[in-house]
Amino acid sequence: MNQPFAGYAPAPVTARMENHGNHMLKVAMQTGNDLLARVGSMVAYEGFVQYEPNPPAVRQIARDWMTGEGAPLMKCSGDGLLYLADYGADVVVINLNGDGISVNATNLLAFDAHLTWGVERVKGLAKFAGQGLWNTKISGQGWVALTSRGKPIVVDCGGGEDETYVDPDALVAWSPNLKVKGKRSFKAQSLIGRGSGEAYQMAFSGQGIVVVQPSEDSTDRLRFRG
Repeated sequence: MNQPFAGYAPAPVTARMENHGNHMLKVAMQTGNDLLARVGSMVAYEGFVQYEPNPPAVRQIARDWMTGEGAPLMKCSGDGLLYLADYGADVVVINLNGDGISVNATNLLAFDAHLTWGVERVKGLAKFAGQGLWNTKISGQGWVALTSRGKPIVVDCGGGEDETYVDPDALVAWSPNLKVKGKRSFKAQSLIGRGSGEAYQMAFSGQGIVVVQPSEDSTDRLRFRG
């Protein structure tokens, strides 16, 4: 009976976080090494794993999240294997080595609880989008898992004078040291900004990367608030 499913069995654990296929995250849980994960993302676990939705530490740090823009988190602790997913979205695993990343809250699946993190408003966009856009900045030594609606592309901004332009509905994450500003281009409206109804773009410059997903469904994204 097990033979037809042999190719779907989990591989031996080699890292704290790793993919099981493209759409599932496997986390090796250990006592004392807690995880923060999106509420409702658990699909299976082995061993002894406990969950605490919206713990006090999360409420304190994420108090600046605005209605509809937050990513409710749960603290996961214990020993075993934990499997997470987000409605079949692609999962991207990142091992931070003392650096950082800024992530749209709707694309944040899980991260090590010991990492430094906080919620920030993206500067330079308020005049284009009312109150602006909020993101989660994570830094330190540890693991982060993101989701993408389809296989993402990672654009290297290169550090030159040229800017990289991204539809905010397709934006997943970016290097926090990049400069960000907003741009409105009605000439590009037929090409960019289908989710927002106007050609709002985010312009990135400096040394770093931008992660973009092949989806512009604004119902899945953090929205500009006017």
